[in-house]
Amino acid sequence: MNTSTQPTPKRLGAKKLLLIIAISTLAGCATVTHPDPDDPWESYNRSMFQFNEQVDKVFMKPVAQMYEQLTPQPARNCISNIFANLRDLWSSFNSFLQGRGHDGMNSFGRVLFNSTMGLGGCIDVASTQGSKRIPNDFGVTLGVWGVGSGPYFVLPFIGPSTVRDGGAMLGTFAADLSPLTPVFTIDNIRLRNTIFGVDAVSLRANLLSADDLVDRIALDRYSFIRDAYLQRRNALIQGKPVDADSPYTSDTLPDYEDDL
Repeated sequence: MNTSTQPTPKRLGAKKLLLIIAISTLAGCATVTHPDPDDPWESYNRSMFQFNEQVDKVFMKPVAQMYEQLTPQPARNCISNIFANLRDLWSSFNSFLQGRGHDGMNSFGRVLFNSTMGLGGCIDVASTQGSKRIPNDFGVTLGVWGVGSGPYFVLPFIGPSTVRDGGAMLGTFAADLSPLTPVFTIDNIRLRNTIFGVDAVSLRANLLSADDLVDRIALDRYSFIRDAYLQRRNALIQGKPVDADSPYTSDTLPDYEDDL
């Protein structure tokens, strides 16, 4: 008697997802004849960018908009501040690795202040007292150490990155070193995954206004986001102040005046 193994719906879903990624990747190949010097893989990047945009349009953005509509502002602020407090600890660690002790102490002081006076980070008391958040990560640390960024690289589902930043992110996660490392210690898998999901939705909701800004002023959405990302990362490596709550600031917005 012959028996055959039927693929489960989960496996079929995974195969379809991989197929979509492959098709979207191949769709843009060999379409950019003169790529930007900082973006030699522009053909691939544009196709992956379009794939990410579709995923965001169908899933992430509607969920973030619903979250914004259904969750009261104080609750959203509390959730965002708690996760930001975890990232401040990661920023402090990287500032010390970069030899920026002053920044490291400021970020660590923010964590202590917000974790105690701010009810576990729910209230960003430090910012109200004039202590600005200093965004930082291991990709910036490598840049400060002299590691080149490498080509611009759009990651599936994650978005803008570079070879250096993407490698730093994957490396720190593999080494169990990241802003969300404390969450990984939670044994309850359902609770742990819920926390990850809430963090992702909260981050996306915080970018809704920036997303609208890009739609209003960008001539080419892909180029705008790429240039803003690269300029912001360069500013972080040079130690220039940037807005910790938005990837697009007055100092990092690309200038399209000549194009207009």
